[in-house]
Amino acid sequence: MEALETRELRYFMAVAEELHFGRAAERLGMAQPPLSRAIQQLERRLGVRLLERNRRGVSLTGAGEVLLHEGRAALDAATAAARRTRRAGGADSPGGSRNRLVLAVKAAASHELLQKLLEAYAAEPDAAEIEVLPSGMCEQGEMLRDGRADVALMHAPFNTLAGFDSEELLTEGQIAILPARHPLAARKTLTLAEVGDVPDLPLARWSRHGAYPPGPGPEIHDQTQLAQLIALGRTVAVFPDSARAWLWAEHTAVPLTDAPPVVTYIAWPAHSRSLALAGLIRTATRL
Repeated sequence: MEALETRELRYFMAVAEELHFGRAAERLGMAQPPLSRAIQQLERRLGVRLLERNRRGVSLTGAGEVLLHEGRAALDAATAAARRTRRAGGADSPGGSRNRLVLAVKAAASHELLQKLLEAYAAEPDAAEIEVLPSGMCEQGEMLRDGRADVALMHAPFNTLAGFDSEELLTEGQIAILPARHPLAARKTLTLAEVGDVPDLPLARWSRHGAYPPGPGPEIHDQTQLAQLIALGRTVAVFPDSARAWLWAEHTAVPLTDAPPVVTYIAWPAHSRSLALAGLIRTATRL
């Protein structure tokens, strides 16, 4: 059997995610009949039914569920290969910039560690240029998989390290970041239950995989918005202790006694053969 083409996978992924041929065709910028024919041809080539079609709509078969999972990983890998190849090609071209690595970091997390890493690595002979790419909540893994980043600082238990190589760099506690004028800001310590049950100070909500968790707290889009809402007394947030580095005068950090420790790792794709990346990892493990 011939290998699957990325075009076929993109067609199938659109239908599998939308569960509607019309919406999938619109998303792909094509007419519906050729999309339907392409999916039928793919099913014939694979020898399995991928979709169940009935009056109520479209649903995935067991085989379709497998291709949805495997296809997403395959498309991410193809996209990552193209992005990393272009970065490498820029360094090889006449007048191109020196070798470049993209480092994904959670905005506002591990600020001091990141600064130490960048300064130590810049002092290394033949150090690559480092582009720091801030991410949203738990987005670093996706950035590694689709090639937007070459390496990332990731934080357990929030990030999953499955599929990546990694080295542990730092373990720290967690803090509640409160408005300085709030009564709880005078406490020496707090618990997660106390922070999560303040009627006038709901927990901030970060998007995960494109969706916000339920709750009364404000939807947070970036660190600046969060910092301002805390200062105005509209929300409270929980962060690793290293977040103290970006606090405003209107903020107070209170340690959480029962929050699990946060472990920061430097993580990268397991198949990477980049010498520049190997140099960055060596520097990180010596900090």
